[in-house]
Amino acid sequence: MANATPTQAPSKSPSAQAVEGKTTIDDGVVAKIAGIAAREIQGVYALGGGAARVVGAIRNVLNTTDLAQGINVEVGETQVAVDVTIVAEYPVSLQRVAQEVRESIAKAMHELVGMEVAEVNVTVNDVHIASDDDDGDSDAEEARVQ
Repeated sequence: MANATPTQAPSKSPSAQAVEGKTTIDDGVVAKIAGIAAREIQGVYALGGGAARVVGAIRNVLNTTDLAQGINVEVGETQVAVDVTIVAEYPVSLQRVAQEVRESIAKAMHELVGMEVAEVNVTVNDVHIASDDDDGDSDAEEARVQ
């Protein structure tokens, strides 16, 4: 039977120790995270106003989606404020969608960015109706072409 020798706790390597320093997160990163969080909410059709959506449609064709479209952020030392403009699906409760967008963005800011949320302002600037996507003129064109 061998003698048991006490084991020493492994020494911490420099990478395992807390290292002091400053982390800076660009406003664009915060805006992108807020945009992703807002898009995750059921009832949000798109982000941004009319002109931003036109530019967004062009970007989508080019496969360069702007995830921060429709998002404005103000980032301080410990707090962030977010303004988001959405297009809601019809028929959804606009108040419910706005509240869920607020909660989703606040959760993302807290968990991913590590900042307190001062406020999340939601502007609903349009309602998307699925029938608007259908080309209603196709029947009329077919009738005239016969």
